[in-house]
Formats: sequence, structure tokens, C-alpha cells
Amino acid sequence: MIDQDGAEAAWLDRMLGRGSDGVIAAVTDLGPTAREALAGRGLPLVLLDPVGASAGDTPTVSATNWAGGLAATEHLVGLGHTRIGIITGPKNESCSADRLDGYGAALRRAGLAIDLGLVRHGNSMIDGGRALGGKLLDLPLRPTAIFSCSDEQAYGVYQAAQDCGLRIPEDLSVVGFDDVNLCQWVSPQMTTVRQPLAEMGAVAVRQIAGRAGQGQPLGCFELPTELIVRASTAPPPKRAKEPRAPRDVE
Repeated sequence: MIDQDGAEAAWLDRMLGRGSDGVIAAVTDLGPTAREALAGRGLPLVLLDPVGASAGDTPTVSATNWAGGLAATEHLVGLGHTRIGIITGPKNESCSADRLDGYGAALRRAGLAIDLGLVRHGNSMIDGGRALGGKLLDLPLRPTAIFSCSDEQAYGVYQAAQDCGLRIPEDLSVVGFDDVNLCQWVSPQMTTVRQPLAEMGAVAVRQIAGRAGQGQPLGCFELPTELIVRASTAPPPKRAKEPRAPRDVE
């Protein structure tokens, strides 16, 4: 990810010196200087799962993040959950905003109010999931389910649940996003939204190859996500626990 002017300039120098046919920039948002430099060299650029909403005319390949957030939340609602927490990725990522919007749409469709106290903005990493998951589980009336906008962050929620002495899915249901290998390594195996990462990369490569070989224009593609139900989700506990005081966190 390129997020500083100096780092972007250094990356650009290396890229222009390699004699590449094109550039696929993953999980980032290149600044106008870099885009102009690539265009000036005739190098096609594709943004893969772009971070920002400022892609403009730059070709992109992304996933149906809104639909993924909707599917994850509707799955939990269908199991009977009404207090569903969400831990998004960083606020500057458009995919995080789309997944959050999908979450909100699913709640509204079910006639449930969006409780901003159940919304946390994370960093997509395990430590963020553990810290923010702990904060959600420390609420006097905690959520019975948490949707995390990344699998690694969802694993942090697993750790937070363990810290609180909660079982997954008996006491807390957890849904992730991406379907990385971690989902099948953890116990219980994680319900998640599969993002077609390999297919997204292949589409980006085909765009670059087609442009470099035939001068064809590049476009924008959005590939479908898919809910993968495993063992980390179940109906909520029949008896809600009484409100309690927050635990001390070191």
C-alpha cells in the first residue's frame, strides 16, 4: 500500500525502471503525479480493490462489497440476532464504507434500528479485532453477533470472546470477510464472505495484457462475493445475560 508521497515517488522510480507493460496497484489509491507519470510512459494502470473513492477514469477491479455486507448481516438476522455489532476496516477505504452500508441496509430491511454504539472502525488486523471486539463485548448489553470486515480482524474477535469467557457460536456468532485460509484453520471454522481475490487478479492481468498487446481500452469490473457459512454462526443464546460492569483491560 502506498500512502506517503516519498514512498510513492520511490515506488514509481523503481516501477518505471523495470520496463513493465503495465501496473496493477493493489489496495491503494495512487496520487495524480504517479498516474500522470504512468500515462506519460504509456503504461496502463489498473487499481485492484482500490482504497479510495477517487479512482476517476482509472480502470478498477473490485468485489461487490455492499452485497457482501448485506449478505453477512442478513445471515445473522435470519438466525435470530437483533444486536449485531460491526467492525469495519479503516475509514478511508471505500470497500469498508460499502460493507458498512450493506450492513445498515440489511438491518433496515429487517426493521431493526442501526445502533451506532455497535459500530466500530478498525484496522483490518488481528489486534484491532481483539481490542474493538473487547469493547463491544464489554457493553452493558453486548451484541450476540459481530460482523468483521476482514477475516484477520474477525480472528481478533475470537480472541476477545475467549478473553471474556464466551464461546463461539454458543454465546457469540462471528462473520468475517475475504475467505482467506485462516477461516478453515481456526476453531470453530469461520463463516465469512468470500471475495474472489484470485479472479480479481486474473481480470486485472487480462486487462493489462490486452491493452499492451492490442491497444484495447481498459474498463471497470466488479466481481460477485459469496457468503460461506461455516461453524462460527448460530442462533443467539435463548437467555440474554444481565447488563454488567465492563471488565478491566490492561
